[in-house]
Amino acid sequence: MKLRTCALALGMLAATSAYADTPARHHTFAVEGDHFALDGKPFVIRAGELHYARVPRAYWRARMKMAKALGLNTITTYVFWNLHERQPGQWDFSGDLDIAAFVKMAQEEGLYVVLRPGPYICSEWDFGGYPAWLLKTPGLRVRSLDPRFMQAGGNYLKHVGEQLAPLTVSRGGPIIMVQVENEYGSFGNDHDYMAAVKQQVIDAGFDAQFFHADGPGRSLFDGGGLPGLPGVLNFTGGPKDADEAFKWFATYSPGAPRMVGEYWAGWFDHWGEKHHTTDPANEAAFIDWLLARDISFNLYMFNGGTSFGYTAGANYAKDPAYQPDTTSYDYDAPVDEAGRVTPKFRLLRDAIAKHLPAGETLPAIPDNPVMIAIPRFELNESVSLLSALPVLAKPVESEYPKTMEELGQDFGYVLYRHRMDKSQTAVLDVGEARDRVTVMADGKPLATLYRGASQHKTAPLALAQGQTLDLLVENMGRINFGAKLVDERKGLVRGVELGDDELSKWQMYSLPLRDLSGLKFGKANPAPGPMFWRGHFALSRIGDTFIDMRGWSRGQVWVNGHHLGRYWKVGPQQSLYLPGVWLHPGKNEIIVLDDEPGTVRSVQGVTDPVFGT
Repeated sequence: MKLRTCALALGMLAATSAYADTPARHHTFAVEGDHFALDGKPFVIRAGELHYARVPRAYWRARMKMAKALGLNTITTYVFWNLHERQPGQWDFSGDLDIAAFVKMAQEEGLYVVLRPGPYICSEWDFGGYPAWLLKTPGLRVRSLDPRFMQAGGNYLKHVGEQLAPLTVSRGGPIIMVQVENEYGSFGNDHDYMAAVKQQVIDAGFDAQFFHADGPGRSLFDGGGLPGLPGVLNFTGGPKDADEAFKWFATYSPGAPRMVGEYWAGWFDHWGEKHHTTDPANEAAFIDWLLARDISFNLYMFNGGTSFGYTAGANYAKDPAYQPDTTSYDYDAPVDEAGRVTPKFRLLRDAIAKHLPAGETLPAIPDNPVMIAIPRFELNESVSLLSALPVLAKPVESEYPKTMEELGQDFGYVLYRHRMDKSQTAVLDVGEARDRVTVMADGKPLATLYRGASQHKTAPLALAQGQTLDLLVENMGRINFGAKLVDERKGLVRGVELGDDELSKWQMYSLPLRDLSGLKFGKANPAPGPMFWRGHFALSRIGDTFIDMRGWSRGQVWVNGHHLGRYWKVGPQQSLYLPGVWLHPGKNEIIVLDDEPGTVRSVQGVTDPVFGT
């Protein structure tokens, strides 16, 4: 099971409404002996993970108010490099990516912030947060002292520092701690690399308390640590597990503060596997156990949110080797994907309330957000992906296939096209195509090959001279954890063989599908191969909902231009969260890219998520 240093939130907050009224007040926060100290006084951190990139900006404040009502005094967040610098030198800290606004909002709500800028963040996020363009450089190795990587990472941290270094607690802001790297002990043990990353964080202007987070055990903790750098433990389990972990910790770091940097009070889902849930009573009992001993914690996740669009990552294991994550990052968290209170929330709140410092009380629980149901409606317009190619992309020609990164593309699909120069009946071998391939001849689907099932060869195909062979390759998420992430290029990563021949002379169409406004839809006309379907629905009032995709096969969904994410009939996720702020009264548009023909051409909006197969 992966050790995810993703969320070491050591948050300790003022826990008074006066804090929001005096945002310019400077505080001190530090490790003092066996405890954390806020303004020189012992402070127990009650933190929760909330990612600005997984929740629309319009909902940030509501989620933070829920955190306060739960009894938390700190919010922890990663910083998502691959969203802020999608292409080299093109920076975006606006709108939903305005992390400075997120941090300031936390301060307004009386919450401190633990910042985890990475550059590596794990988080079941594509490539662990690294931008895909790093992989365009041959031989570049992430999470290493490769000077090309270190230069890019240092430049990224510099830009993050410009946004957030002025918001550290010593300068009147809410940021009390900054994590160095992220669970590096689960990846390597290069202390020179860790020291270099720490120095880059310092050079970026941060002067908060630094820390590292790793799993318990000497090899993991040694690998991710540095002399003088406080550490916290990431794990799940119960009191017995915690007791054993902290007994070890006491021998490794005698007299140091105790904290569960990431307490996994839920878990994430892979496509084709079960939906994960945990026992709320057990989670509450464990938090009660921690607070009775003045042990700090960070709930990973407090509110999981959604990996919208293509941003979900993947794991790599033995069976199956490739395990892509679902769009939903609900995580069975105390506050669900739509921002609603769960039974786990109420039990955790009761446990935390038993251990509040003198004079501190919990605010009332805010109302849940408004949910709406949308009656089922038909998607009565369509256009095939192949016929839409001219308006979606211009082809790039190459003797042999180029990877997605070589084409300058981060997410989506690439269509590789080859014109047969002779007739041939043979097995097609696409190598380790990443990650799912639809094989078509003159637009007719012949086979699908999926990396997660270790499929790379078709049955013998009879292809005639002059036919068009198309390979539509979908990036289903770059590996975000472990050694395999370092070369996780997408698309066709080696040559394509038909029998004994390696095919050459390719046209390649980059299909990130960010702008679908040029699609020319006509009356619904089902045809073989991937299809775009469009429908419209009218609303008299708006609210959050879940688009029910049962009956469809697999593909992507956009509503009013917002990419909700991927659906797949294998489950466990069978619906897609649609924030109400992306809807408007009156007419709304939905577009579905269906990779494989399903049995239904209609959808509905439901008030609760659908999980299962």
